[in-house]
Amino acid sequence: MAIAVSTFGEHAGQRVDQFRLTSDTGVTVDIIGYGVAVRDWRVPVSGGERSVVLGFDQFEAYPAHSPHFGSLAGRVANRISNARFDLDGVTYQLPPNAGDLQLHGGAEGLGRQVWQGEADSANNTVRFTHFSPDGAMGYPGNVNFAATYTLDGNRLRLELSATTDRPTPISLVQHQYFNLGTTDTVLDHLYQVNSSAYTELGGNLAPTGAILPSKNTIYDLRAPRTMRDANGAPVDYDIGMVLDTGRRHGDPIATVVSPDRDLTLRLWSDRPGVQVYNGVWTDVPVPGLNGRTYKKHAGFCLEDQSPADAVNNPHFPNVIHSPDRPYSHWCEFEIA
Repeated sequence: MAIAVSTFGEHAGQRVDQFRLTSDTGVTVDIIGYGVAVRDWRVPVSGGERSVVLGFDQFEAYPAHSPHFGSLAGRVANRISNARFDLDGVTYQLPPNAGDLQLHGGAEGLGRQVWQGEADSANNTVRFTHFSPDGAMGYPGNVNFAATYTLDGNRLRLELSATTDRPTPISLVQHQYFNLGTTDTVLDHLYQVNSSAYTELGGNLAPTGAILPSKNTIYDLRAPRTMRDANGAPVDYDIGMVLDTGRRHGDPIATVVSPDRDLTLRLWSDRPGVQVYNGVWTDVPVPGLNGRTYKKHAGFCLEDQSPADAVNNPHFPNVIHSPDRPYSHWCEFEIA
């Protein structure tokens, strides 16, 4: 089936295109060029279809109000402490955008840029590209980024790559906000993540560098649980989980089941960690898709990535890439 391409809006003098992918199982995914954001994702359920992500019907809401709904975050996803890092004897001071931290690549990071998309209907694929010049948001190096989404049945695969002309940190993440159910919160989904440890956070929500066991903590999601405590009160999640080593890439890193058990999400990835977030800070003042209201706990994110602040923690996986060490990363979601 041909990929439908339309104009969704305009940003900074550039046209923002939307690409609609449809699969033979009846799944529909709309992706826009602004931040490569998955704007909507509809999955068949008994009696019709269900939208399973948070997004907006109008483009203007994205630059004005989106907390990275569906977008790619980078050049470096998550938090960088003190908004700076050292590389090859040089200290790079980045513009902070979350207190004294830089979050998700800065105020004008990749998730807030217009990417150019090209549809490949034969493979039900859209390939987006973006050139990030030396010095963008404080980072060294000219970088060519590419992001390819492919829809096959109920599976949406994302392949990310980047090449640079000098050493620079690169760590991207997909930032989908999911709600598989029909209520305004995601607290009663069942969550399971194949992780036995997490990165301890300091008071500024950046990692301290310590990796702690999750056993007997709220971060132990090895057995399925909701995001409520024993008394039924909500539990906030915004934590980097370290995925178990020795795992097979053919096994999902996370599984989430909707409260009505109609839909199950599975995530595969080649990354060493995943940020589990349940919309702790979500408070969107304008309507979302189909007029929905997005407040605290309205959606959950499973951000497969290298651990946050790896640039300042040398014992974390290396996120420095160079001409002879290009960046590549894949993940795949199935919702059925």
